[in-house]
Amino acid sequence: MMTGCDEIPEEPEQINGSHDNFHELLYDGLLLSKLIDALYPGHINWNDRTFQTPKIEAMRMMREKERIASFNNLVQEFGVPDSFVFPTDSLHDRGVLNLAQVCSCIRALGIEAQTKPDYRGPENYWPKKSMRNIRSFTEEQLRAGDSIIGLQAGSNKGASQAGLTMGKQRMILD
Repeated sequence: MMTGCDEIPEEPEQINGSHDNFHELLYDGLLLSKLIDALYPGHINWNDRTFQTPKIEAMRMMREKERIASFNNLVQEFGVPDSFVFPTDSLHDRGVLNLAQVCSCIRALGIEAQTKPDYRGPENYWPKKSMRNIRSFTEEQLRAGDSIIGLQAGSNKGASQAGLTMGKQRMILD
């Protein structure tokens, strides 16, 4: 929807959400580049060699990985915490494929995007970003808590583990 890609159907019912289809859409980094360009315009140079079709197969793989790495860098620049960014191999290489990490990053990107004033995607699609809620208490309110005995400060009425014999004793041999 936001990326304007023909690979993604307009109607949600027509989307094939299988693991293999999801990987096939994202593994080359092109769709991710279009997504970050839609959310963070002007930060991707589409004339860069990364987006040109190479003649050598090894170069194609290298450029796909460069696109994914570029996406990760731009996501961090956009405001997504480092802990949500995924390693390039988690998406590109089948052997270490971890689409859950990729989904987590895309979700964090959506949450962050909703906080931006120029966001034009679907409203209330992503969870709201948590906001800081600073509370201030008066000195009287703080002192009122001193007179309350917490439940964890209760008594166990002298109970101890003295004389407890349970299970087989450990035998230590010299």
